[in-house]
Amino acid sequence: MGSDNSRQLRIFFFPFMAHGHILPTIDMAKLFASRGLKATIITTPLNAPIFAQTIQRTQKLGAKIDVKTIDFQSVEAGLPPGCENLDSVESQEMFLKFIKATEMLKQPLEDLLNEDPPDCLVADMFFPWATDVAQRLGVPRIVFHGMSFFALCAMECIRLHEPHKIVSSDSDPFAIPNFPHEIKLTRKQLPEHLCSGVENDFMRLNREAKESEIRSFGVIVNSFYELEPDYADYFRNVLGRRAWHIGAVSLCNRDIEDKARRGKKATIDEHECLKWLDSKDPNSVIYISFGSVAKFSPNQLREIALALEASGMQFIWVIRKADGDSQDKDEASGDEEWLPRGFKERMKLENKGLIIQDWAPQVLILDHKAIGAFMTHCGWNSTLEGICAGVPMVTWPVFAEQFYNEKLVTQVLRVGVEVGAQQWVGIVADREIVSKDSIERTLRQVMVGGEAEAMRDRAKLLADKARRAIEDGGSSCSDMNALIRELASHGIACDAKK
Repeated sequence: MGSDNSRQLRIFFFPFMAHGHILPTIDMAKLFASRGLKATIITTPLNAPIFAQTIQRTQKLGAKIDVKTIDFQSVEAGLPPGCENLDSVESQEMFLKFIKATEMLKQPLEDLLNEDPPDCLVADMFFPWATDVAQRLGVPRIVFHGMSFFALCAMECIRLHEPHKIVSSDSDPFAIPNFPHEIKLTRKQLPEHLCSGVENDFMRLNREAKESEIRSFGVIVNSFYELEPDYADYFRNVLGRRAWHIGAVSLCNRDIEDKARRGKKATIDEHECLKWLDSKDPNSVIYISFGSVAKFSPNQLREIALALEASGMQFIWVIRKADGDSQDKDEASGDEEWLPRGFKERMKLENKGLIIQDWAPQVLILDHKAIGAFMTHCGWNSTLEGICAGVPMVTWPVFAEQFYNEKLVTQVLRVGVEVGAQQWVGIVADREIVSKDSIERTLRQVMVGGEAEAMRDRAKLLADKARRAIEDGGSSCSDMNALIRELASHGIACDAKK
């Protein structure tokens, strides 16, 4: 490495192997590459094709961005052949095994860094060992959580103060201590490992991740200051973390092709989807998607279908069903058995809805003027994409930090309504059924009437702030510039010591 401050910085990005982690990391890498840095994404061979087209398009625009792969021996870890993405995981037990197996990437990562050391490694929080690997080679490691400031602060306050231990039952509410807003949760809405009191593999991972984060160079957050200023300040000034907000990173996808090709190949043609949306009035369609991991039971999917038909709402519904569920169809109607009899036929005849299996071009859909609301699991990517599109949300958290994000959306930002989910259920959401009546009532609340319009106005205002944040002089643009300057100075200081 030379001592010239104008030299091109090189950053390696190492996302956890899940679509919800890979997609924002690719967007981050594109943003840094657009600033003249050289960005390299590290992943496994079966994950690289997911974003190959995106990388090629970015390269054609003149940005220096590439991909390096390292092997992941899934079979040796007791996983099925080819299981290199959380998308393939079908149970909580398999999820824990997958997390444990990623430790096998430690040595391949070290070999790669040793062979070709970058100026910085941005590694996912699920790789706590990345801090030690990077430090041994003199490379600063930055942590990427993929969460909001709000969720990061909530998790740390609960970890430090353990308010869930002083309530008498799983349903009794408790307030998060020392928090900027009064936010109440129940034990049922917390991860099971947090309430068990017994350290399992996932609790150990969380502890190691926290220790690793404290020893790292800092944290990158996919958010913007105007969205959650109290919590950006709290994370830095009260919890004492070094952090840079550079989001919303999905806004780097500006044209139709960027949005349509983001992630896996969609199971619907984007032109067909846009043509259907173009035929609809503004704010008349509800978009329903629960992310790339969570899967609902047939009984729950049926309740959603019944609610949609009863409400009369137009909709786009992206469905991921738990594997092992019956694929039988009603021969008379062509419906899957979990749908009300004749549902698909009626929706097609009335031109009321599109049902998309597995994967949809979400950012493209959300940005369309016909979308009036978004029913979401409150994963942070989806939440932020909904905010950037300026649409109100029906919040339906199922696991991870999603109940925290729900509180941010409904109580702090006031751009969403809770559907009524009360239980942290894990990857396969089959332990709690939200009724058709609750779903229908919430759909009407977020789509029709004065309350819906007020939420939509607040959401549009946040969307405008999100766009300004990434422009020159905006809060996220300024924070990214500050991080780049600090990394450049760190590199010069390291060179001077050699």
